[in-house]
Amino acid sequence: MKKYTYTEKKDTRSGFGDGLTELGRTNPSVVALCADLIGSLKMDQFIKENPERFFQIGIAEANMIGIAAGLTVGGKIPFTGTFANFSTGRVYDQIRQSVAYSGKNVKVCASHAGVTLGEDGATHQILEDIGLMKMLPGMTVINPCDYNQTKAATIAIADFEGPVYLRFGRPKVPVFMPDEEFVIGKGIQLTEGTDVTIVATGHLVWESLQAAEKLEAEGISAEVINIHTIKPLDEDIILKSVAKTGCIVTAEEHNKLGGLGESVARTLALNAPTPQEFVATNDTFGESGTPEQLMAKYGLDANAVVKAVKKVISRK
Repeated sequence: MKKYTYTEKKDTRSGFGDGLTELGRTNPSVVALCADLIGSLKMDQFIKENPERFFQIGIAEANMIGIAAGLTVGGKIPFTGTFANFSTGRVYDQIRQSVAYSGKNVKVCASHAGVTLGEDGATHQILEDIGLMKMLPGMTVINPCDYNQTKAATIAIADFEGPVYLRFGRPKVPVFMPDEEFVIGKGIQLTEGTDVTIVATGHLVWESLQAAEKLEAEGISAEVINIHTIKPLDEDIILKSVAKTGCIVTAEEHNKLGGLGESVARTLALNAPTPQEFVATNDTFGESGTPEQLMAKYGLDANAVVKAVKKVISRK
């Protein structure tokens, strides 16, 4: 099995910040808006280089979305930035009415998603955002796994016409993906396997790779697929894999209701009914703690993936 290693850990929000900075240098249509969280969203360098293309809206997220929608009318490509909870739950009506319904070219960029936000606790740890955003007609939903992929995704969505939700996080995680072009809607097969398919997104991709190594040591061959784009979902790569392995585990830092797992389940139900297990939060809010503590408690780490794999294989 192919092994993945890393030499450094970086937060995915820094991938967004560096991608936005590069866009500031290469695409004059790109503008940025923030709801009083410049440092948290790593927008500092973009602002330093392009002060006339940045708008500090303050703690007024609904207003930020409305302004962003208006800026598209003049041909601008607005990137909005705040925490995932405030990027979706607080402004869902504005996104639905002013962005999705009218097909505005707004990039809703959301940091601090999931329980890995850590000590800020349940009020900030949104675990419903993927479900909220993927249900909006015409909305593209992207959840990259590391710094390199987040930077590449940030750059790629500027050339994509239409509303996008880009989700990333706060903790420093392994940088293991190559620095390559990001292709929206195309999953990436990371390892080949014959016994089980593991489809993961975001922070759970690295955990799934670690799980695959643990499973290999026990004689279980796992095929790991990085689904960075939740919508549109790369159904072909999933169906091709399960045709070989006969069972699947989905892994995500999100509620099991409404996330990647349900999208995969729908695909399987319509095309190839297959045993599936879900690694996700179980219809619950989070709590305060370190990212590592919370990932373990809520069953979102490599050990949880291993357990789910063994369960789903027993159902074949």
